[in-house]
Amino acid sequence: MQTELDRLIAQFFDAVSFEPGHAPAYERIESLFIDAGLLIKNVGTMPEISTVRQFIEPREAMVRKGELTRFLEEELHEVTQIFGNVAQRFSAYSKSGTMNGSDFAARGMISTQFILTPAGWRMSAMAWDDERPGPVLQSR
Repeated sequence: MQTELDRLIAQFFDAVSFEPGHAPAYERIESLFIDAGLLIKNVGTMPEISTVRQFIEPREAMVRKGELTRFLEEELHEVTQIFGNVAQRFSAYSKSGTMNGSDFAARGMISTQFILTPAGWRMSAMAWDDERPGPVLQSR
């Protein structure tokens, strides 16, 4: 089971990551989630709650317009808990990229929930917050 969850997370990070001159594989994200899956960016004062399609569309537009030209997201470490047909994973991550010609980098935490479906394990929700004054990743 752990191996399958590791694979899903690795496939997600691979789908959103890309080098200059290449395109991300955003279309692969949909197969990782249940149909009603949610992605929740909670880095500001108001959570940004999206369906998988709502998550993908603005990112595709930024790449298509040449605004986002590079992005890399990686899992640094994780804690996964599995109970029967449900699982959760708390992942430290780093991300970096180039937006409108300027490089950026950040780290943070992602909470991912999984359910076992007839088709195998799928993500049901992913919520994340970036490091900033206050919430800071602890060194491992």
